[in-house]
Amino acid sequence: MEQIPTPARERLLALMRILEHSAEKTLSSAQIEIITGWSSHTIRKDISYLGEGQTIGSVTGYDRETLLPVIKKALGLDRSRKYCITGLGRLGSAYLNMGVLDGFELAAGFDTNVNRIEILPSPAPLYPAYKMAEVISRLGIEIALLCVPAASAQTAAEKLAAAGIRGIVNFAPAVLNLPPAIKVRNVYVTDELRTLAVRMEN
Repeated sequence: MEQIPTPARERLLALMRILEHSAEKTLSSAQIEIITGWSSHTIRKDISYLGEGQTIGSVTGYDRETLLPVIKKALGLDRSRKYCITGLGRLGSAYLNMGVLDGFELAAGFDTNVNRIEILPSPAPLYPAYKMAEVISRLGIEIALLCVPAASAQTAAEKLAAAGIRGIVNFAPAVLNLPPAIKVRNVYVTDELRTLAVRMEN
């Protein structure tokens, strides 16, 4: 299969969400263009990277139930992945109880405050932060949601990386300095609000 460029991967992820929430059995590239603003040519090109274009498409469009699993397989989302939450303050606690995420299993939560661990209701087992390396390795956890204060973010991220975590969703307003092999997504609410405000002014 041809290597999928990063912009195409991002669009395929968005297309996957559209397909998951669509009530239509088939969607044409023209319909997807209306929903997303991408050109029909771009949509067809992105889907061609999946290597199964002849079996996915038809005269009427793309079959939702056929295309969705092909995208998931191509993006490595066709298996369940375990994740943990590091930092169980207000934000971490909210994510702790947000329910089941399709394709992801909440395997553990970590916090430096032992009292917090003992009293928090949780669908997953909670551990003190010093057990991070042992638990992450034993349970095969790949991804972490980092919900600690900014001042603690770098140290916590380094411990996660040393424990074997491969990807971090960073909610702390701090720039992390980690090896390139550790993939990081920064989610800063202030930046999102600023971006939205700028768009509203244009």
